Order: sequence, then C-alpha cells, then structure tokens
Amino acid sequence: MSVSVGSRVAIALSGGVDSAVAAALLQRQGLDLRGVHLRLSPLAAPPDRVEALAHYLGIPLTVLDLQAEFTREVVEYFVSEYVRGRTPNPCVRCNAAIKFGNLWDYLKKGGVTHLATGHYARIDLDDQGVPGLFRGVDRRKDQSYFLSRLPLSLLPNLLFPLGRMTKEEVRRLSQEAGLPVRENQPESMELCFIPAGSYQDFIQARRGVKGSPGDFVDCRGRILGRHRGVECYTVGQRRGLGIPAREPFYVIGIQPETNRVVLGYREELLSPGLIASGMNWLIPPPVGEIEAVAVIRYRHPGVRSRITPRGGGSVQAAFETPQPAVAPGQAVAFYDGDRVLGGGWIEARMQ
Repeated sequence: MSVSVGSRVAIALSGGVDSAVAAALLQRQGLDLRGVHLRLSPLAAPPDRVEALAHYLGIPLTVLDLQAEFTREVVEYFVSEYVRGRTPNPCVRCNAAIKFGNLWDYLKKGGVTHLATGHYARIDLDDQGVPGLFRGVDRRKDQSYFLSRLPLSLLPNLLFPLGRMTKEEVRRLSQEAGLPVRENQPESMELCFIPAGSYQDFIQARRGVKGSPGDFVDCRGRILGRHRGVECYTVGQRRGLGIPAREPFYVIGIQPETNRVVLGYREELLSPGLIASGMNWLIPPPVGEIEAVAVIRYRHPGVRSRITPRGGGSVQAAFETPQPAVAPGQAVAFYDGDRVLGGGWIEARMQ
C-alpha cells in the first residue's frame, strides 16, 4: 500500500536484518521516518546496536521500555497456559497486545500515522478496495499466521516493506547497503524471553516449584508410567516420554484437573476438526458457514475446512481430512488463498 504525503511513519527496529532492511527501504521513499525500539526482555538486543543502526540511517530513535507490559501480557500468559495443560503461542499474543497494541497506542499519541515492521506479510487492497492481510511472497518466511489477531481497523495504518521479498533478497540488500546488523539475530517467532535451557525449566523457575509428577495413561485410563508435570508436555509431543512400546507414543491429551497426560499411537492423534474461541475477524464476520483453509500451528500446510459460527465469538472447523496434534491453546488462522480471514484460539479438538 502507498503512503500519502505528510504521513509520519515509525519503523519498529529489533536490531536484526529484517527490520533494518525495512527501514532502509522506507527511507529511500523519502518518508518522514523515525525508529522505535522496544525493550521487552533482558535478553533482547542491546539498545546500542539499534542506536548505531538509526545513526547510520540518519533517523531519530525512541527506546520504549515495555518490559512490565510484556511480562504481564506474554510471559505470565505463557506460563499459565502450560500449567493449564494448554499449548500457548506467545508470538501471536505479543503481536496483538504489545507490538501492535501498546506500541501503536504510544505512537498515535505522538502523531504517527503508520507503523512499519520487518514482518514477511502483506497489506493489500481487495477487489472492493478494502485493506486485507495477506501471506508474504516468501512462503518459507511468511509470518501472516502470527498477525491473525491484529484488529481489522489497524490494517490501513500498517506497512510491511518485506512482504514481496524473499529472505535471500533481504540479506543481499542488507549487505549492499552495509547495514550495521547481525545476520544471526533471533527470528521474531522464537522465544525471545527464555534464556539457555528448556522452556520447562523456565516455567518451573517462574512458579518457584518443580512440576507435580503424575500418571501417563492411555485412552482407556490404564496407567503407563509417570510424568514430570503437565507443564512439561504438549499435544503431539513424541520425544522425552520414556515409555517403551511396540510403536511410538504421542501426547494426545493433557488433563491438569487429574494431573494426567494421555498417550496414544499416531492414529489416535488425528482429529476431524476443532472448536476455536475468541475469533478475530479480518473480514466482515460471517453469519453462516464458509469454506477456508485452517492453519493450526506455524509451518502447518493448512487443511480445507468448513467453518461454522457458534456464537459468542467461537467457531467450529470441520477438516476435509483429519489432522494430527490439534493442541488446545494454540492459535488457528483461517485463509482464503493468501488472504487471512481471521484467527482464534483452539479450545478443543473434535472427536
């Protein structure tokens, strides 16, 4: 989408190559551009690296400390979801609540009209001239799934300069421009707030207690062994179970109310559909059944589905073919071709 004369654009700078190249591309357009860097975690990129980039580009920089908000909205959510036996998606949560929530609220007060980031996604106009969210051209790097909970009203104010580029093109432009960035900066979909070690260690450290051991059981309730705590497992997990069997076991269910983890074989992991809550529509909310492709986790290829509204912001998605590892707590995004129709939180898998 084009930006009108007089627009004031802020580019979120992480210190990595993607946001740096996005900033350089916008600068070439002669926009009224300024940088903003979010301090979200003690593990984040040092501000001096981002300051060096802003100085190199010749744009003003604001460092905004949102560590308290990030801890409340993302870290505590991450821990509590695992303790509840669910599989959280902190990047989806962070984008909606922090990067395009708290940050946008701050920028609007300063007169900024557009927020740009280095996400691999597109904001394009549909046939009626309405802005929509679309997949990035580079399907290997596409991040539209992580943006499925952004408010529809915000789309006209967003710029994704990398949406039509491949990662290889971005790296080449960075090198040609001599941008002072680190090529190995963590990707935006990684767990930026967890230090070296496992996420299970992080969760138990945040809670101040070790996990509460319980029983592994099969679908008929027969005890198979002992687990380390429900927060240590996620639906679809195969490794680290330690239960010998004629074929691999998978986690097919987590029952925090009974402190049990249900195991089964791969065919028992399949589900014909799901129930999702908290739907965020990026189109006019449908009043009847629609067809769409459901993406139930990042890197999932998607499955054609019948989406039926259930009221109260929930939907049922019936898959064309059964899918493995439908994990409560994960985000689901619905697509029509490359366009994101909306997204919600998986509450349950259909039996």
